[in-house]
Amino acid sequence: MYSLARSMLFRLEAETAHGLALAGLDLGHRLGLASRFLGPRIEDPLEVMGLKFPNRVGLAAGLDKNAEHLGALGALGFGFIEVGTVTPRPQEGNPRPRLFRLPEGSALINRMGFNNAGVARLVERVQASRYSGILGINIGKNLTTPVERALDDYLACLEAVHAHADYVTVNISSPNTPGLRSLQFGDHLDDLLGPLREAGDRLDRETGRRVPLAVKIAPDMAPEEIALVAGSLGRHRIDAVIATNTTLSRDGVAGMAHGEEPGGLSGRPLFEPSNWLIRELRGQLPGMPIIGVGGIDSGPAAVAKLQAGADLVQLYTGLIYRGPALVQECAHALRKERAAARDTPRKSP
Repeated sequence: MYSLARSMLFRLEAETAHGLALAGLDLGHRLGLASRFLGPRIEDPLEVMGLKFPNRVGLAAGLDKNAEHLGALGALGFGFIEVGTVTPRPQEGNPRPRLFRLPEGSALINRMGFNNAGVARLVERVQASRYSGILGINIGKNLTTPVERALDDYLACLEAVHAHADYVTVNISSPNTPGLRSLQFGDHLDDLLGPLREAGDRLDRETGRRVPLAVKIAPDMAPEEIALVAGSLGRHRIDAVIATNTTLSRDGVAGMAHGEEPGGLSGRPLFEPSNWLIRELRGQLPGMPIIGVGGIDSGPAAVAKLQAGADLVQLYTGLIYRGPALVQECAHALRKERAAARDTPRKSP
């Protein structure tokens, strides 16, 4: 059924099709179609970051920037949903067209530029939603805020969303906001994470409710850069790392239509680079939860993320190409892998 819908949607400009697909999900949710065609959510409970996840498969930030489709997306069987990226003030993002399909590579290139309706609007939508699952809120800075003042925007967003999120993600890795990725390294990262950790701890005490902090990083790093980032994450007691955001590399899409468009590349070409970075992070941060993102378009691909060192996974581009059935496929594969690992006898030393 989705293949027919996709063939029609892929005839439209990508961002237009994105909006129509979400509207269609909302309609299907109101009609109760998700449970009829997809079946019940796969239950594979586990605890990560002190939160109890019903399964390991989440929705990555970017698909629902303003938390306007939580009910419909929650009905697809996700174990958790992440919305945003949201900024303190509304902003239009970059000029259209800014989203491009590369079907030959099962990939997307986007240069959206944190288009969103602002944090106040997102909070309103979360409060109005009946979604009761685990919700992550991804926060960023406005384009017009100088990088030197980025902390102000992150603190404003953290203050606004803390009461409404199960965890908060600090996005310092989008390639579409000039200068943002510079926040990932050295003193810049320490100067950002230190005050955010302090603010998060204060809000936790004031509300009597602990909200974990995650940081989303880019795949375009050398091993020595990963070591620096890992050191900062550990020093500031960050609760999880999301690996990875989109890449600036064009490996795997050379010669394809739209392959040279500026922006971040996601989908199948990101699969191995993100797995490599997850393995590096696991070596640097053996006890820190990792959420693996990038190129998951099948159950085996989701399992490979766990084998690389991830604890949870998130979908985005694979969902565009494979449709809602991918959620259940991945959740089922991960539950089966977990059961097999549990049942495998340990070898004697």
